[in-house]
Amino acid sequence: MVYMYDKALVIDILDQIIDAIETVQERCTYAKCEDDFTDTKEGQEKLDAICMKLIAVGESLKNIDHITNKTLLAAYPQVEWKKIKGIRDFISHHYFDLDAEIIINICHEHVEKLLITLKIMKTDLQ
Repeated sequence: MVYMYDKALVIDILDQIIDAIETVQERCTYAKCEDDFTDTKEGQEKLDAICMKLIAVGESLKNIDHITNKTLLAAYPQVEWKKIKGIRDFISHHYFDLDAEIIINICHEHVEKLLITLKIMKTDLQ
C-alpha cells in the first residue's frame, strides 16, 4: 500500500492517542458508578482529567483524518470514529451539561475496543 501522507507523523499521533486512552482506562478504574465521579472532589478531578484526555483523543483523531485525507480511519470501520470525534465536541462545548454516566459508559464499554484498534492501526502502518 502506498501512503500519500506522512506516516511517521501519523504513528506519532497514534502513540499519543494510545497513551491517552491507557491513562483514561487507568483513571476509569476509580469509578464503578457515576456517583463515584460526582460525590467527591477526588472523583470530580478524575472526571475532569478523563474528559481532557477524551477531548485530546477526539482532536487528534480529527488531525489524523485531515492528514490522511480521511482514508486511515475509514479503513477501520469497527470503530465509530464520528461518535468519538463528536464526544470531543460535546465535552468541549457543553461541559456543564455532561452526564458522568455517559463517561463511565464510554470508559467501560468502548475504550478497550478503541485501544485495540489503535494498536492494530499502528502495527499496520509500521
